[in-house]
Amino acid sequence: MKEHFSDLMHEFQIPLSNPILIFSLVLSIILLSPIVLRKLNIPGIIGLIISGVIIGPSGLNILEKSSAIDLFSTIGLLYIMFIAGLELDLNEFKSNRNKSLLFGFFTFSLPFAIGIPVCIYIFKYDINTSLLISSMFATHTLVAYPIVSKMGVSKNQAVAVTVGGTILTDTAVLILLAIITKNHQGNLNNEFWLSLGISLIVFSAIMFLIVPRVSQWFFKKLESEKHAHYIYVLSVVFFSAFLAEIAGIESIIGAFIAGLVLNKLIPHSSALMNRIDFIGNSLFIPFFLISVGMLVDVSVIMHGPETLILAGILTAVALFTKWSAAFLVQIIFKYTKAQRQLIFGLSSSRAAATLAVILVGYKAQIVDDKVLNATFILILITCIVASFVSEKASIKILLDNDSNDIVSEKLTNFSDEHILIPAASQKNLEKLIELSLLIKDKKSANPVTILSVVPNNEQAEINIINTRKKLETFVKQGAASEINISIITTIDHNEANGIARISREIMSDVLVMEWPDKSGFFDKIFGEKIYSVVNNVDKNIFICKISKPLVSIKKVSVISPPFAERENGFITWVQKLVKFSKELGISVVHFGNDKTQEVIKLYIEKSKSSVSFSYKNLESVEDFLVISGEIHHDDLIVLTSARKNSISYNPFLENMPSKIEKYFAKNSIVVIFPQQFGNNIFNEIYDDFSTETLSKGIEKISKGIGNIFTGKKK
Repeated sequence: MKEHFSDLMHEFQIPLSNPILIFSLVLSIILLSPIVLRKLNIPGIIGLIISGVIIGPSGLNILEKSSAIDLFSTIGLLYIMFIAGLELDLNEFKSNRNKSLLFGFFTFSLPFAIGIPVCIYIFKYDINTSLLISSMFATHTLVAYPIVSKMGVSKNQAVAVTVGGTILTDTAVLILLAIITKNHQGNLNNEFWLSLGISLIVFSAIMFLIVPRVSQWFFKKLESEKHAHYIYVLSVVFFSAFLAEIAGIESIIGAFIAGLVLNKLIPHSSALMNRIDFIGNSLFIPFFLISVGMLVDVSVIMHGPETLILAGILTAVALFTKWSAAFLVQIIFKYTKAQRQLIFGLSSSRAAATLAVILVGYKAQIVDDKVLNATFILILITCIVASFVSEKASIKILLDNDSNDIVSEKLTNFSDEHILIPAASQKNLEKLIELSLLIKDKKSANPVTILSVVPNNEQAEINIINTRKKLETFVKQGAASEINISIITTIDHNEANGIARISREIMSDVLVMEWPDKSGFFDKIFGEKIYSVVNNVDKNIFICKISKPLVSIKKVSVISPPFAERENGFITWVQKLVKFSKELGISVVHFGNDKTQEVIKLYIEKSKSSVSFSYKNLESVEDFLVISGEIHHDDLIVLTSARKNSISYNPFLENMPSKIEKYFAKNSIVVIFPQQFGNNIFNEIYDDFSTETLSKGIEKISKGIGNIFTGKKK
């Protein structure tokens, strides 16, 4: 009994040694600290960092730094950088790469320009120590990025500029760290430069040439192995981090590069992306934030004012130089005050790279204990400041009606949108659901509805039960992406009539239908159902042949007939293609006449979309074979067709689907029949948007001019 009691007491001795108890304590902190501090309007990140200080070696010493804590915190750190690369809007980043370069230059050079004289003339440090501390000023970690992502402003241009500048800055700082260390050791020679250059070239070649091809092959061959996808992603992240260390740069750069490489292969609305976000933000990233707090040595306060004065000056310089960089970027690019605050908030926190710089410098005896402890205080203060500033800036941007992102949402928001998927068979239903989840407006409260029409016979009730059981498995696909999928099974003598009736009952906007198996797309025998649905359902109908994984699509090639812009469903299919291309990070090429292209350009301009949308002239759809050389096997071909008697109808359109299927057999194909009637009205291209609602949510800027399309051809 005594031995049992002794063992039990040993388990509760501090610092804790029982791994189960340690893990339980950390999970309790992750759960409770954000909830408690939210009542005090304090960001949850700060609670995690302060909790780390309290339970850490310099606090109550409940936990000590161990290999397990280091492992989880390392994973969390890499996760932050990986998610930053994964969520980066590459089109936005490309269009703003010059801004990122300029911000990277400012946020790197200003801390150096101010830090070096401060270290030399105020603290009397030598050149190597001054360079090391100044490089610590220059670097920053995206500790506040989870706040920005959670608030839904990660797509803001200021975020893209900051993330791009962060990578440029941290890469330069960490390469500079290697140079300073070698210089301190007296080994800065030609061999070092040659080795560093070769290793960086090899690392870049592996990550940007080999890994994307292997990843695309993996996702294609193991499309149904959803759990394997997550394990593979983690493998790529840590493999990239390891390669980065071998190349002579920090692992966080490798994790970010892994995010960039996988960016186009992991749609932001996919179940895989949801798993990555959920596990990282629930477990690994909080572990890292707690470990940051555990590094802070509170006892330095008791060791006299010298360390505190040093910490105060270093912190002031660090924050001032980052604010100055954000201020210059705001002035040059005419950003709002909220965007400047967001840039400052994201770029002011120090953690990962700062720790790497100081710890390497400490081990190499370039800096002493005072600088080390002062840096820990700097990390704590800058993380707190960054969290408060980032949260307030994010809220202000969300509330700012003049924000580009809010304007974009208003122009493209279908708040009552309802997508219906008639399930003719279950063979390709999963791909139709995946496509629907990519094009669905996330602000719509309506679910994606799967419909199955059962023949009205004596077996109808049994067939309904069996069909519902089979379709229930597809509900999980939406749940994994946090999108509601509902199931409707109905009885009707005619399947097309059942689809038409249900589409009206639930007031669906878009029907996503399966491509007929046989080549005769509109032949009178097989195509009767398609004909009936198209002619009797005045909705936006997407008829889809998905022949390969959607993530393997490189480009969207859109073919539209003359006067396509005058169809009432025009805005809908343009908006859906823009969203699809943004989700996959791919470009769109439109083949059509000048009038249609001019309207699309106007829409892209008004919606402030970052999608790469290019245009090729095609006066008549009958000439579509002329452009066949510009369509590749990994393109998604989209044909915008038209119903009979509609303004853009051309008899040649009836044969187009079968011709496209014949000449582009390996491609994925979507044929769109835009809604013909309704209230989705679009003004003449030479006028402007009006403020009147465009079919459930599209807002236009009203100038009281312009003619409404009447359906008459010019």
